[in-house]
Amino acid sequence: MPEVEIEYCVPCGFLERAENVQHVLLATFGEKLDAVTLRTGANGVFRVTVSGDLVYDKQESEYDVDDIVRRVRDHV
Repeated sequence: MPEVEIEYCVPCGFLERAENVQHVLLATFGEKLDAVTLRTGANGVFRVTVSGDLVYDKQESEYDVDDIVRRVRDHV
């Protein structure tokens, strides 16, 4: 099963955003995911990977939870 990792910038205060994405992914995909983990970072990072594949990077796309869910769905 896929593992999702959400890397977020601690100094930027992205913890709440990361927790929100984690909650939505777990509520949406439940037992289809092995894990949805949070990883601390810095320098404005907010990335979502599925089994090591980058599916979202805030440097490349606007933050949109629904878009992130769609991108994760493609890997589940």
